[in-house]
Amino acid sequence: LKAKSNEIAEEDDSQEGINKASKGGIQYHDYLQLDKIVNAQVLLSELKGKKIHDEHLFIVTHQAYELWFKQILWELDSVRKLFIRNHVRDERNMLKVVSRIHRITMIFRLLVEQFSVLETMTALDFFDFREYLSTTSGFQSLQFRLLENKIGVAENLRVTYSRRHYKDSFHDQESETLLRSQQEPSLLQLVEQWLERTPGLEKDGFNFWGKLQSNIEEGFKLETQKIEKMADGETKQDMLEDLKKQTELFTSLFDSKRHDHLLSKGDRRLSYRALQGALMIYFYREEPRFQVPFQLLTYLMEVDVLMTKWRYNHVCMTHRMIGSKAGTGGSSGYLYLRSTVSDRYKVFVDLFNLATYLVPRAWIPKLNPSIHKFPYTAECIDSSYSSCGSCSSEED
Repeated sequence: LKAKSNEIAEEDDSQEGINKASKGGIQYHDYLQLDKIVNAQVLLSELKGKKIHDEHLFIVTHQAYELWFKQILWELDSVRKLFIRNHVRDERNMLKVVSRIHRITMIFRLLVEQFSVLETMTALDFFDFREYLSTTSGFQSLQFRLLENKIGVAENLRVTYSRRHYKDSFHDQESETLLRSQQEPSLLQLVEQWLERTPGLEKDGFNFWGKLQSNIEEGFKLETQKIEKMADGETKQDMLEDLKKQTELFTSLFDSKRHDHLLSKGDRRLSYRALQGALMIYFYREEPRFQVPFQLLTYLMEVDVLMTKWRYNHVCMTHRMIGSKAGTGGSSGYLYLRSTVSDRYKVFVDLFNLATYLVPRAWIPKLNPSIHKFPYTAECIDSSYSSCGSCSSEED
């Protein structure tokens, strides 16, 4: 009986509180405008008098994609504003930047996985209502094109769509919106400018690049001497050949003219000085001032990885659903989509290539805490810093 009494008491406690909703005020469905969202699924098959069950899934899935694209653009625009307005000169704001880029990666993870829901529909299920889509195509997603432009997909590296530019699919206000997104600084350009200011690159200061080049050249010299002392044979020859290739690789790294040539071809995306800054952050990532910047570079690569996975999943699903048929929008379908899964659509490809230039830790220029203060003291400018999530100076 005592246990029963305690049970009743617990149940009564769970019912304590006030139902504020019954006293008026904005309601859940009103706040979210659910009437607009949940009634936005118009099945063309039903309008034609032959309702196909899986068309509803197809619509909901793509609407969900567009909503998430909108959130990514919201986060991306806020990050770009922080860079454009130079708020990142106050390094306390970098945590806000990293947090929002990380959020973008988490959304992309959802988008990559969301294909598994759509794939519960068979090719025959899709075939049942595909004819009703007419010329509708995901290629016409304005938000995805804005996303690509604002992140920094290179215009000259894009794959044409049935030998036409993607902008030909948009008109009037949409065309103007796309044009603005191309004219505004992309995330890549803003990150490039930020990397060019990396403390420690100054020739009259720590001179990271000059010291690194000197250390690497000395390191290869000592390695060569060590190998040459070995007994003649195939192993020695192989080691010398490998060392020669490594030496040539790093010689090209320190050649600014070669870098500019690769930049003009689209093989590199960052300026020579920005690449130096990125490599410096990579090498000194454990130092207090470079920990957050290293996180940012890691998340930027993650954005590229997840966008590539998203494209790849799209390719696989399309191949499974329509085989080698043409797309509803007029493209070659699977073949067109497959051509977009390549490094030409990677924005931060230079960050991936930093691992090419890893060297023994002993070759990395040493920092002396009593002399080199910059890795431990961040730049703070009170006028541009705000601890709040949505200050007026940031969002206006």
